[in-house]
Amino acid sequence: MIYTIAMTKELKLIQNEPLSRLVMDDIKWYWVDFEESNAEEELLLSEYFKFNNLAIEDCLNNLERPKVDYYDTYNFFVLNAMKQETLEPVEVNMFVGESYIVSFHKTKLNEINKTRQKVIERNNIKETNPAYVAYLIMDKIVDMYFPEVYRIEDSLNDINFKTKGRMNDSIIDKVFDLRTDLLKQRYIVNSMKELLYRIINSSHFETFGDSKRYFNDIYDHLLKLSDIIESNRELTVEIRENYMSINSYRMNKIMTVLTLTTTVFIPLTFIAGIYGMNFEYMPELKWRYGYFFVIGIMVFIGLFLFRWFKRKGWFD
Repeated sequence: MIYTIAMTKELKLIQNEPLSRLVMDDIKWYWVDFEESNAEEELLLSEYFKFNNLAIEDCLNNLERPKVDYYDTYNFFVLNAMKQETLEPVEVNMFVGESYIVSFHKTKLNEINKTRQKVIERNNIKETNPAYVAYLIMDKIVDMYFPEVYRIEDSLNDINFKTKGRMNDSIIDKVFDLRTDLLKQRYIVNSMKELLYRIINSSHFETFGDSKRYFNDIYDHLLKLSDIIESNRELTVEIRENYMSINSYRMNKIMTVLTLTTTVFIPLTFIAGIYGMNFEYMPELKWRYGYFFVIGIMVFIGLFLFRWFKRKGWFD
């Protein structure tokens, strides 16, 4: 599917015109968007627009890290949108020239649809140009990062504040899942941040004119996202360390109780072992009150050791 938007020199916005109409003398600039295009439409990138073959390969082949390539009459951008369900990167390609912008993406994206609608509804139409449309696309892509970043932050805060001292394996499994999501987000955000840094600090974008200042705003958003993600990653480490500390504390308590119980029963087992031997000539075996005496001794030793350990605070 191909969508077109064009601005005439009389500042009239026209939509869904054929490509042949876009090169008329009365057209000031235009935007062509390739969405879920077929093989025939993909050929237009080379046969109609005459873009560089390397850039076209980047569009059609495997997912690329965000980047920008400079050509004589246009700049080629590779952007990463974020798939909301899986947090996987979705590639968006843009060819930005002085009087046109061509975007290419293999899947439907709300970011592009919302940008297209915003361009159509803009009141200050004089300010709109290909560089500004490129800014709007990047800005909407980055804005769509925030909901998922905030969702993970809220989930981690809930875990941190509502489960202190009551952690279990299911909670720590959820923390590790969230940490995996954070790694996916960090990859996308940091790679986009590097791209925006190149845009605002490169001399190759002088043709962007006043529109270049808008990219600083996107860069600031990416810095904020990067800080939130790093803060969330540190929080996962803190939660994990708390979980390990709680487990270690519980294990120490269990081992203490088992050790003290074993210590109490060691002398009792010793006495029982002696009188459990099957020797015929043992002095106490024929004593009438020997059984009750030995039981009394065992009870006394057990109570004495328990009270002693208690006073030492070993049961606290």
